[in-house]
Amino acid sequence: MKRNFFYWRLILSVSILPVLAIAPSLVGTQPARAQQGEKAGLIHGWRARQGMNSLADSESRLKPTEILTYSPLERTSAMRQGIPSLSEYRFLAQSVPPSSIIRQGSQVSLNGRILPLSWTQQPANSTSANFRTWIADVGLMQSAGVDLLSSADSAKQPVQWFSVSLTGAQSVAARATGPYRYLDVTDFARLAGWEISADGNILKITSPTASVTGIRQAEIESGDRIVVDIDRPAPWQVNFVNKPIPSPTPTPNPPDDPTKPAIPPRTPAAPNLETPDDPTKPALPLQITPAAPIAGQEWSIAIDAKVDRNAVDRTFSTSKQLLSLKVEPAGAQTKVKVTIPLGWRPQVFSLGNPNRLVIDIRPDSLVEKNIVWAPGVQWRQQYQNLGTDRFPVVWLEVNPRQSGVKIRPLLSNPPVDQGTAPLLQTAEVSGAAAAINAGFFNRINRLALGAIRRDNKWLSGPILNRGAIAWNDRGEFAIDRLTLQESVITPANQFLPVSHLNSAYVQPGIARYNPDWGTTYTPLSGNEIVVTVAGDRVVSQSPGGAVGTTSFPIPANGYILALRADLFPASELSIGTLLRLETNTFPADFNRFPYILGGGPVLVQNSQVVLDAKAEGFSDAYVRQTAIRSAIGRNAAGNLLIVAVHNRAGGAGPNFAELAQILQQMGAVEALNLDGGSSTSLYLGGSLLDRPPSTAARVHNAIGIFIQP
Repeated sequence: MKRNFFYWRLILSVSILPVLAIAPSLVGTQPARAQQGEKAGLIHGWRARQGMNSLADSESRLKPTEILTYSPLERTSAMRQGIPSLSEYRFLAQSVPPSSIIRQGSQVSLNGRILPLSWTQQPANSTSANFRTWIADVGLMQSAGVDLLSSADSAKQPVQWFSVSLTGAQSVAARATGPYRYLDVTDFARLAGWEISADGNILKITSPTASVTGIRQAEIESGDRIVVDIDRPAPWQVNFVNKPIPSPTPTPNPPDDPTKPAIPPRTPAAPNLETPDDPTKPALPLQITPAAPIAGQEWSIAIDAKVDRNAVDRTFSTSKQLLSLKVEPAGAQTKVKVTIPLGWRPQVFSLGNPNRLVIDIRPDSLVEKNIVWAPGVQWRQQYQNLGTDRFPVVWLEVNPRQSGVKIRPLLSNPPVDQGTAPLLQTAEVSGAAAAINAGFFNRINRLALGAIRRDNKWLSGPILNRGAIAWNDRGEFAIDRLTLQESVITPANQFLPVSHLNSAYVQPGIARYNPDWGTTYTPLSGNEIVVTVAGDRVVSQSPGGAVGTTSFPIPANGYILALRADLFPASELSIGTLLRLETNTFPADFNRFPYILGGGPVLVQNSQVVLDAKAEGFSDAYVRQTAIRSAIGRNAAGNLLIVAVHNRAGGAGPNFAELAQILQQMGAVEALNLDGGSSTSLYLGGSLLDRPPSTAARVHNAIGIFIQP
């Protein structure tokens, strides 16, 4: 048995020696080097590929498995949030020809498959008839398998694809233009044998016909390895396969989704409006049928190459990591489908001479990267170690003082506060170059549960002394627990406390809604008394009726007071009463910041962990839970850290204490937890970096990074 194993180990070995096919003359046979590569073998080949950035290691490059969505996004012409339209962000250097002879579009046809991928073509110079082709970088990586290697120069991007390796001085030219970073793929496409042509909004790319010549398996130290031999380089993608839900019975607690903030018990007049995934506050009195345990999840590696029926009909070996393996022909494509444990991802990378696609099934699939994506924006992927645990972290480091970089709160359905959408869509529509999901929200009525302040206007007020981040355009930030205290003062100098401003959080007391909430207010709880104030005087007082049945206009020069449960103040607010308002933030310093977004709990202050979730009104269950997490922080240099932390290698995501330690370890002097679980999404240049779009939930609000000329 041992003899047989070592025999196959040699047969299946993967060379990790560099093959730089920059010109045909460089692709000659090298027996000595090939023999050396064979000795490395499948078993230990993965070690040499971790974290290597030199030219000599270029063939050992690993490929991350982010996924490009196939659903075209509807684009709108302008942000309805006071930010310039998408077209205003696009700019070219002065040497670029006039826009009248520039071709551009938002779709790419890759061997006949239509992908939502931005591109542009322009003459090489002002007198040239030859066009250069530029394609959005992250989308190119996710749609064709072109690996983006670490780079310290935003204008140069080293890439590798099978034996086509353009690094160092030959790196591909890159240009960040507003929401996208484009790569000049003209020379790369020539080396890869791609044919490119433009047809209106669509850029057509055709690669040479390829065939799968063999599929091999082997065990490696960290799991399982599958090697797909092909006769020539071919585009490939990794896709998460969605399985239909077996039952319409709602699941109150998805495995990767944390509970929402716990809300204190309410009186019958203010029914619980909490989201259904908080086990301490079920919103729907349904009998939940336990779902059958899910053994694993399926991923599909699609290769633009035909496959022989003999490979399709084979029976492949399985293991505790590789629950199933099957090969399916799909027209001109071959799909290698693997079922692996929940939370795992296949690690896929290409090698050249001979051409191979390697699929590793292992718990630590993240490929570490450090790419200066644009001036002031750095994209990083790295494992952070806590004891024996390794957490994959994907983050952006943003310099808010960089010229042209702006940071803004985003709504999913502007200009109104109500609504949710995938972050991918919200960022694309807004014209943001980067974004991360932000604050909590109620999944039933799709309204925010926490602070959102934009241009000094409270679109949603803070709740429960929860953590928030505040900033301005001078690059100043503050992270702290935040409370907004308001009082309505009567002519008798009686102070009537206002519990919340423009908030969907419901509790007994007085809530205030001004035009920043919208044009109307519809009661969020039953039996409210609605008091309308215009020009600082009470002009009407009406019963609110049942929840969500009657809308009351909000005066442009006033506001509405919603009296809940405790109706005593109604006698002090008779028609004609003159009122004045007193408003303060605690800390007071927050009032000077035009932009605020809430989350919580606060994780780090003054470089020390200050976690106190109960002080911010979170439930014990929420504090204990492990989950995928989103966070935002600031380092000693004053740069913003926009962070997504996923499941530890072979285990669950971090709890709050672990998240705080991770941010502290990353150099955060202050940090704040954001909404997490299935909401966690990190967007850059038209794509999600940290997860397949089909696994990301719809979110209410986000933090957007804009790059302007």
